[in-house]
Amino acid sequence: MRSQNRNIFFIKNKFILFGIVLIFISATTIDNKKVSTKEISKTRIIAFPKLIDNSLLYLPKDFMAFKEAVAFKESQGKYRVVNTLGYLGKYQFGRTTLERFRIYNTQHFLNNPELQEKAFVALCKVNKWILRKDIKRSVGKTINGIKITESGILAAAHLSGAGNVKKFLRSGGTECFSDAYGATIQSYLKKFEGYNVSNIIADKKARV
Repeated sequence: MRSQNRNIFFIKNKFILFGIVLIFISATTIDNKKVSTKEISKTRIIAFPKLIDNSLLYLPKDFMAFKEAVAFKESQGKYRVVNTLGYLGKYQFGRTTLERFRIYNTQHFLNNPELQEKAFVALCKVNKWILRKDIKRSVGKTINGIKITESGILAAAHLSGAGNVKKFLRSGGTECFSDAYGATIQSYLKKFEGYNVSNIIADKKARV
């Protein structure tokens, strides 16, 4: 009898807990549906749209959100991914880029999340230095219907290299690079616009 009472108590509490979780998720989902895209603060971003039972997770639109958004686009945020073209890790680095930062052991790189994070920050610093004049001249302008922002430029440089971004910006959008999978400078400028990446300091000699 005592055992049966324990089972009844456990089942009741289980249903109560389940009900609380359902109420929380429903409230979050309903609340999100009430907010239109235009009403969402410019300092926030929908970073992971299906993280919690189709509810939306909002993150500040800062450098942390920027790098995680780039990572999700590149590899779905997986550190050990190698794509069909041989690009490596969470941010899909090419071997030539890694060698610039004196990283030669690709297996060690794939198994070292901390090294991958440092390499991404270093690359952003280098690209920001290479593109410093173009950032100053172009941010705030509209090219091919796309608002140019510093974060969009850095993301596009990660995709195509800083040199190709220079060509795009200085040609007014007529010279546009696309990679083997069809991703373009324009698509990255648009997808990654408006993040606050001011904490990244331009540095020609950045190292990991």
